[in-house]
Amino acid sequence: MSDIVNGLGRATAYGGVGLVLLVLGIFLVDLLTPGKLGRQIWQERNRNAAVVLSSALLGIGGIVFTSIWTTYEDFGKGLLSTALFGLLGLVMMAVAFLVVDLVTPGRLGATLVEQEPHPAVWVTASCNLAVSAIISASIA
Repeated sequence: MSDIVNGLGRATAYGGVGLVLLVLGIFLVDLLTPGKLGRQIWQERNRNAAVVLSSALLGIGGIVFTSIWTTYEDFGKGLLSTALFGLLGLVMMAVAFLVVDLVTPGRLGATLVEQEPHPAVWVTASCNLAVSAIISASIA
């Protein structure tokens, strides 16, 4: 029974770290795009903004999953590595966003929240998932 309780405690801790990273991801995408992201998605039903945010959340989720899956035997070390790899993923996604913004015309953030579908959304979403895959592969 104690192993179940111990497992629940670890799952709660990892889940908490994962949720914090996901919330930071929401704030990061909101920071990189003009306007309020929540309003853009839930009130204006902006599909471009939803795809970009979804890709960031899936990317962070993938990094957290990989970090937990390959975690250290030491619980504290595993929890810390999950938090650090997740933060690294967020930073790298932001850097990739800024690089794509630098090499493309216009302001990428503004393009990503236009109401009309735009191909830049798919490029940005793919970039988020690619960064996630790279970070995840480096964990193992």
